[in-house]
Amino acid sequence: MAEKYTAENIQVLEGLEGIRLRPAMYVGDIGTRGLHHIALEVIDNSIDEFLAGFCKNVVLTINKDGSITVIDDGRGIPVDVHKEYNKPALELVLTKLHSGGKFDKKTYQVSGGLHGVGVSATNALSEWLKIEVMRDKKSYYQEYKKGIPVANLKANGAATTTGTKITFFPDKEIFSSIIFDYDVLAERLKELAYLNKGIVIEIKDDRIGKVDKFHFKGGIKSFVEDINKNKEPVHEALYFEKSDGKVIVEIALQYNGSYNERVFSFVNSINTAEHGTHYSGFSTALMRSINNYTKKSNNGKVGLSGDDVKEGLTAIISVKVPEPQFEGQTKTKLGNSEVKGIVDSIVYEKLNTYLEENPNSAKLIISKCISAANAREAARKARELTRRKSALESGSLPGKLADCQEKDPSKCEVYLVEGDSAAGTAIGARDRKIQAILPLWGKMLNVEKARVDKVFGNDKLQPVILALGCGIGDEFDVSKLRYGRVVIMADADVDGHHICTLLLTFFYRYMKQLVEQGHVYIAMPPLYKIVKNKKTHYVYDETEYNSLIKEIGKEGVNVQRYKGLGEMNADQLWETTLDPGNRYMKKVTIEDAAIADQMFSVLMGEEVIPRRDFIIKHAREVRNLDI
Repeated sequence: MAEKYTAENIQVLEGLEGIRLRPAMYVGDIGTRGLHHIALEVIDNSIDEFLAGFCKNVVLTINKDGSITVIDDGRGIPVDVHKEYNKPALELVLTKLHSGGKFDKKTYQVSGGLHGVGVSATNALSEWLKIEVMRDKKSYYQEYKKGIPVANLKANGAATTTGTKITFFPDKEIFSSIIFDYDVLAERLKELAYLNKGIVIEIKDDRIGKVDKFHFKGGIKSFVEDINKNKEPVHEALYFEKSDGKVIVEIALQYNGSYNERVFSFVNSINTAEHGTHYSGFSTALMRSINNYTKKSNNGKVGLSGDDVKEGLTAIISVKVPEPQFEGQTKTKLGNSEVKGIVDSIVYEKLNTYLEENPNSAKLIISKCISAANAREAARKARELTRRKSALESGSLPGKLADCQEKDPSKCEVYLVEGDSAAGTAIGARDRKIQAILPLWGKMLNVEKARVDKVFGNDKLQPVILALGCGIGDEFDVSKLRYGRVVIMADADVDGHHICTLLLTFFYRYMKQLVEQGHVYIAMPPLYKIVKNKKTHYVYDETEYNSLIKEIGKEGVNVQRYKGLGEMNADQLWETTLDPGNRYMKKVTIEDAAIADQMFSVLMGEEVIPRRDFIIKHAREVRNLDI
């Protein structure tokens, strides 16, 4: 018999209880991403003050105890009593969802924090939060614990400046880790400094004494120059800005000698990873402008596609929109139709003028686009040749693929295994029903240094493309993916890491959705086999290794350091690396496309100096380097 469903079953979550009950709905997850999100929500309030014209400096400090302090010199959150709620406005901002000045367009013309969640989510998910507001020549103070005020807001003496200071400590009952990563925060703060020309953002880490200050007078033009600093720019970076009175559009672009498109779009400083109408307007105007110039200079013989005019292009599209309409809750795609026309207009007008006034640069740009068109035609022929070859062979799967029996892709996984020997062991160890093994051999193509026609013609990448079944580049269709998990399994040595990086570069450049949708994994075979008193322990990292020696003692211990998958027999490989119940894997994600793009360029690009600098910077972090 069904239970009664009455008014007694309806639960009303007061204040911030809903956020604490379902934190992932508000901050993404309860892991590293969500942890850093609550710090950035506080920063976003300061950025909104800058956009309103009242803030110039923001300082974020990771304190020695692991808490975060954010200070700005804006107006300070209002402290007067709200007539309807009979509470100080500051308390409403910190304790009520969908509260704040961002819904009143007189206060903030433009804002990234559209849903009024912001700092209230930070407060709700913090073990404690302390806030000090300086305004009207007075200082005000209040403290919270798990989102609940400890005492009423009180005056705290005189103040000679204005602004807001918030210090909070994340709740370890909510988050799986409460340790903030300096680099994660610094990269986002640097991005915000690019996108908000003139603001000064400083980050300090009192745990290690590290400090960085970000201030870019060139704004997004400096952003493009920074992205392209390792990529042989074809011409000077261009910058366009225009406003129709409400919408502000900023565009920066520069072509370089590489073969990849790097166009990043932002709305009110929010990264719109899926682009939207601002990107559509940019793309349309870019193709129209370059095609018009090309036809005039080449007697109308060449017709360029959108992909042709974006090869080797780095661009930042940043729009400030009073009422942005995002598709979905993730804020990753802009839907405002009016923005497309505004962006189209500025790009077409300004780019036409630039090409006409700078014939030498125009010639280099057009030459690059035509070269891209020729390469794309070669790639089309290579693709057709691959299709004909596949049709003539038995099926369209590579001959060395040991496929699985299951036909439901969501239940299947394919291991890309370095070397025939290790692949042979993996074939003997696997679960044939759901696990497929594809051996890889020889040196993979570095797609960072190759055009698309070379990718299609490469005999090392062809088996991977055929096995996954979803195509690459502009023909990529994730719905045709034959395996829910694509697992890279390579030796834990220099060669293995190199192969892994080459494959990740290929997936990122030609099957990006594969990574974005969480299909790519890296297998983590153990580093050590430790035997004591006939009991075997498999250890996967140095921290675990050091902890287990301390635990079991060094006397009578036999330690084997694995350098290759081939050193394990089938039973060991199954038990440690393939068994879904015991194995350890890393899921490959893209937290920030611009940062990921720069890292691939540094590690895999043509320029040696940036790679050398990166190695020198991180050399002290290396453990157990196998040469």
